[in-house]
Amino acid sequence: MQKIVFTQPYRFVAPHRGWLWWHLCRPILSGYLRRAAGIVAVECRHVGRLQASLAAGHGVMLTPNHCRPCDPIVLGPLSVAINRPFYIIASWHVFMQKRWHRFLLPRLGVFSIYREGMDRDALKCAMQVTAEAKRPLVVFPEGVQTRHNDKLNHLMEGTALMARGAAKLRAAANPPGRVVVHPVAIRYYFDGDIAAAAPPVLRDIEHRLTWRPQDDLPLKVRLAKIGGALLALKEIEYFGQPQTGSIHERVNRLIDRLLVPLENEWVKGRREKEIVGRVKLLRFAVVPDMVSGALGEAELQRRWRHLADMYLAQQLSFYPSDYLDENATTERFLETVERFEEDLTDTARIHTPMRAVVDVGEAIEVTPERARGAEGDPLMVAIREQLETMLAASRGPTIATPSEPPRAPVLA
Repeated sequence: MQKIVFTQPYRFVAPHRGWLWWHLCRPILSGYLRRAAGIVAVECRHVGRLQASLAAGHGVMLTPNHCRPCDPIVLGPLSVAINRPFYIIASWHVFMQKRWHRFLLPRLGVFSIYREGMDRDALKCAMQVTAEAKRPLVVFPEGVQTRHNDKLNHLMEGTALMARGAAKLRAAANPPGRVVVHPVAIRYYFDGDIAAAAPPVLRDIEHRLTWRPQDDLPLKVRLAKIGGALLALKEIEYFGQPQTGSIHERVNRLIDRLLVPLENEWVKGRREKEIVGRVKLLRFAVVPDMVSGALGEAELQRRWRHLADMYLAQQLSFYPSDYLDENATTERFLETVERFEEDLTDTARIHTPMRAVVDVGEAIEVTPERARGAEGDPLMVAIREQLETMLAASRGPTIATPSEPPRAPVLA
């Protein structure tokens, strides 16, 4: 399990307002992307849409999809293209992982948000910097990075809350102004040879399973075989034996086996519709007492086990059952290989050369008040529709694969 929960008391990390560090980091951006993420080129499309909103003096919020850990850095070339830095909201755990993160990120306009509770400081800051209309604010509405570029996860309603709060501030200003949201579709392309990139990772995983290397199998069949084995191992751990049914049914059954007992204990059986929302609700209930320092060691360790089960359930939900169907792209196969490795070891090796396309969507004007009676927040619906349309239009070509049905890979 990656270190995403900390038991230290939370303190809001505010962004610096200056541009000095943004200017200092511009010359090293392309080299950092190559070294840290294997990305050799970033193309920014429809930049004029964003420039027009800024020229009009609007408060601007950018809402990108969140496929990879490097997404915030990939937005750097877009920042360079409009010649101004961004503010970016990031989970507090990002600041806690490395000392240089805590030093550099705020100086680049990044500020924290606490995922384990209500963070009024972060919400207030987000509204204020958007209403100031000096720099765009980047909010990743999915809330978590998923490693599937073709599937958009559930969008968190907090995005609309911040945008509408900023719109109220702008409307009350003298002179009054507007706030707009630009959805941003980030699309990655792997220009290397998947047949050469995948086997070293899969051999390491097969070694963990005490298997001989399965190099003779087609990639799709090999992934299905490994995924089936890992799923069965988890079923034995939690059910006592492998389960029956389709992969989709088995994965959902395992997720409920992990979360339902916790929901019954911690939130009186309450359940959100999406897995990320279910996990978020549980963490709200479990973590605060861990931070207080009042728990005994046995109870503290019990809660860490609960958090590990939540993490596993969330990661399971990031393996779409149809992701390696007959329309699968090279990138889908690479993403699956990377998820295998990341979920087994907490890290994924870099595959290069990668390209990224950053596509700016049309401006969506934000109203200070939400329309009553609408099914779903109209702002979030509009953001989702644009993101899905742009991602579908930029999808890479499919690759030929055997006809055997895919089995969703699972975590260990």
